[in-house]
Amino acid sequence: MKYIKEFRNPNLAKRMLDDILHAIKGNITIMEVCGTHTMSIFKNGIRSLLPKNISMISGPGCPVCVTEQGFIDTATKLCRNDDIIIASFGDMMKVPGTSSSLKIEKALGRDIKVVLSPLDCLNIAKQNPNKEVVFLAIGFETTAPIIALSIYKAKKENINNYSILQSIKTMPDVLRHIASNEEVNIDGFLCPGHVSTVIGVKPFEFLVKEFNLPAVIAGFEYCDIIGAIYFIVDMIAKKEYKVKNIYERIVKYEGNKKALAIIDEVFNPADSTWRGLGNIKNTGFKLKDNYKNFDAVSKLNIKMVQSYIHKDCICGEILKGLKKPTECKLFAKVCSPLNPIGACMISQEGTCNTYYKYEAR
Repeated sequence: MKYIKEFRNPNLAKRMLDDILHAIKGNITIMEVCGTHTMSIFKNGIRSLLPKNISMISGPGCPVCVTEQGFIDTATKLCRNDDIIIASFGDMMKVPGTSSSLKIEKALGRDIKVVLSPLDCLNIAKQNPNKEVVFLAIGFETTAPIIALSIYKAKKENINNYSILQSIKTMPDVLRHIASNEEVNIDGFLCPGHVSTVIGVKPFEFLVKEFNLPAVIAGFEYCDIIGAIYFIVDMIAKKEYKVKNIYERIVKYEGNKKALAIIDEVFNPADSTWRGLGNIKNTGFKLKDNYKNFDAVSKLNIKMVQSYIHKDCICGEILKGLKKPTECKLFAKVCSPLNPIGACMISQEGTCNTYYKYEAR
């Protein structure tokens, strides 16, 4: 199969691992930002194949993990209104709020629908004209285009009982936030492949200009990832830093122009609050004035719930790359996929969930 088989080549992987061994000088810490990269690294046993002086740490690349708990609590509170239908991606259902979750609320009979696309919400809204359909809009630049399109189409089709509770994040400036944190010691970034398909290469070039850090955009097969690690190690050895794109089969320098255009049509950049990281400038979106009628907060006069996570949960430090899940006193004891305390244990792409699946047993 073209574009998959070529990147599942054990002989090529072995040669690149040998090249890494010859090129590396000293200890190197690389942050992989995308949760899918984290999954692939563990699934393919890449960590165990790397030299001991390469440390891979996970960043804030799981959309569920970075959604603040107050957002979950607001959603569970909102779904108790009989005039409202909550629509959500499936991975949000099990995320624990302070005292409930969407899964629990659905079991109690609340009108909560799991959708594969926010466009499905438009049909739900048409079929339920006497109810407000509120979509829980989370994700990164990857989900932003289809969410923006749903709003654009709703306005065009005069669907007035649809709105979004917005918590979409954007990636470049959270990496700037992490790179500028003096506690974090990162020598290079494996940039998020999915996000890069939308925004392209240019938004990550600040990593070189401002922080003199090498970065590689890569796909998700094991040869993609091992290749990215090799290029980071090689750039560090040669002290020649740049943002290298080895995912050219999908990622273009200028990004996906159609996706960027629909985002620009509906959203303006805005600050956003990240779980464990706090409010970070220019890492989210807000609806433009001509689409403000689709903002659930103002439309329904919602007061966002302010919540605090469990005092022993270290999801925030894990998302910043300061600690690993195994350093959390709750990990695999109190906190597990069947009894998650933090969001990093819920999502299948969450760092704690991945560690639990591949290393806890």
